[in-house]
Amino acid sequence: MITLCFVSLCTLANIRLPNIISDNMVLQRESTVTLWGWAAAKEKIVITTSWNNESDTIVTSGLANWRRTINTPAAGGPYTITFKGMNTIVLQNVMIGEVWVCSGQSNMAFGNKQLMDELPNSANSNIRLFNMPHTISSYPQDNAPGEWKECSPEGLKGFSAVAYFFGKKLQADLHVPVAIINSSWGGTTAETWTPAEEINNNEILNKAAAGQKPNIWWPTNPGCIYNAMIYPLANFSISGVIWYQGESNVSRADTYSALLTTMITSWRNLWGKNFPFYYVQIAPYKYGSKNVGALLREQQVKTLAVPNTGMITITDLVDDVKNIHPQNKRDVGIRLANYALAETYGQSITAHKNPMFKKMELDNNKAVLYFDNAPDGLMTKDGKEATEFYIAGDDKNFLPAKVKIKKDRILVSNNQIQKPVAVRFSFSNTAMSNIFSKEGLPVCPFRTDDWTVDTSKEN
Repeated sequence: MITLCFVSLCTLANIRLPNIISDNMVLQRESTVTLWGWAAAKEKIVITTSWNNESDTIVTSGLANWRRTINTPAAGGPYTITFKGMNTIVLQNVMIGEVWVCSGQSNMAFGNKQLMDELPNSANSNIRLFNMPHTISSYPQDNAPGEWKECSPEGLKGFSAVAYFFGKKLQADLHVPVAIINSSWGGTTAETWTPAEEINNNEILNKAAAGQKPNIWWPTNPGCIYNAMIYPLANFSISGVIWYQGESNVSRADTYSALLTTMITSWRNLWGKNFPFYYVQIAPYKYGSKNVGALLREQQVKTLAVPNTGMITITDLVDDVKNIHPQNKRDVGIRLANYALAETYGQSITAHKNPMFKKMELDNNKAVLYFDNAPDGLMTKDGKEATEFYIAGDDKNFLPAKVKIKKDRILVSNNQIQKPVAVRFSFSNTAMSNIFSKEGLPVCPFRTDDWTVDTSKEN
C-alpha cells in the first residue's frame, strides 16, 4: 500500500502539458506566447527553448498549475522546448509560424473528394494540423483531446477540406510554417459555440435558443461546445479565426447577427486579443421554408459591422442546391486565404472582397444601384442577360427587372412600375446570379427594403 501511494504521488508530481502543447506544434511567430500545464504545488520548473538556448523558471502555484510567457522568434524551425522539474519533457519538431483556428458546422468540418485527391501529394512539414474530437461540457475545460500532426497523406485524412485549402494557400504565399486547429462539428448551432451566460443574459438570444429542438446527432445546449472545444485553446496564441456556419440557424435567422456578434466578442475576450474573424456566407440551398437562407445571409452581412471581420460570398460555388454541402471546398478555402493575405498580412491581392450593395438612387422609373468592391466595374460572367434582380413599387409586388450595367452601377426597371420603391437581388434560398465583378467575384445578395419576408413552407 505504501509503495502504491508513493507511485501515485510521484505521478501526480510530474510535469503535465495540455494536448495543444506537444510535439509538432506551431507557435505564433514574433510574439509573446503562453506555455502552461500542471505539476506538484510549488515545484520549480525550468523551460529551455532551443531557438535561443535561454531558460526561464516558473514555480507551480499552490493549486498545482503553472503558466509562463515566452517570446518567439521569426518564423522557422524545427526547434525543441525542454521542461525540467521532477521529470523532464522535451517537445520535438516545434515550428514557429502562423496559427489559425477553423470552426463551424459541417461545411467546415467535412473533407471531400477534393481533399482525397490532395492526399498523395499532401506531405508538407510546414503545415501542421490539430484535429479536435467532438467533445461537450457543462463547464469550461482546461484541456481538450487531440494531437498535432505534420501534413501528410495519413495526417490529412478526416481533416477539414476548407481549413486545409486555406492553410495550404497561406503557407505557399507567406513562406512560413502554418498551423490549422480544426475545431468544428457538423449540424451544430452558433449557440453551442457561445458561452451559455452570454445567451442566458440576453433576453432575445435566450428566447431564440429555447426554441431549439433536441437532436440525437449533435448537442443544442448553449455553451456546451464552447466549454470543451474553444475554452481549452484560450491560452494558445493565434493569428485569427475562420468560420463556416449558419445553416442550422436559419429557423432563427432574425437573431443571427446579434448571436454571431456575441460569439465573436466572447472569443476575443477569452483570448484577450482582437484577432481577425473571417467567415463564409452560407451557400444557396433549397430549405423547407421560403427565403430563410436569404434572411440568414442578410444577417451575416450585418455582422460585418463588427470591426476586423470579413466575409466571402460563394453563390457561384454550388453544384446542387438540393445538397447542403457544396462540393467545391478548394475555392472556399482559397477565398478565405486571399482575404487573410490581403487584410491580415497586407499582401497585394487582385480581388478578395465581393462586390457589395452601397446605395440606391431613383431616376424616374429606374432604380440606380451603386456598389463597393468593384473597381473595374461589373459584368455578367456568361455574357447573357443579368439574372436575379427584382423591383417593386409601393404595392410591394416584386417583378423581374430589366438590367443595364454601367461600370460599377446597375440600372434596374420594369415597364409596369413607374415609381420604383425597392430592389431585391438574389434574395431567395437558391438564387445564383451571373453578376460578378470584373475581378471574378460574385455580387453579394441584398435587398433595399425592410418589408416582411415570406417564410412559409416550400411547395
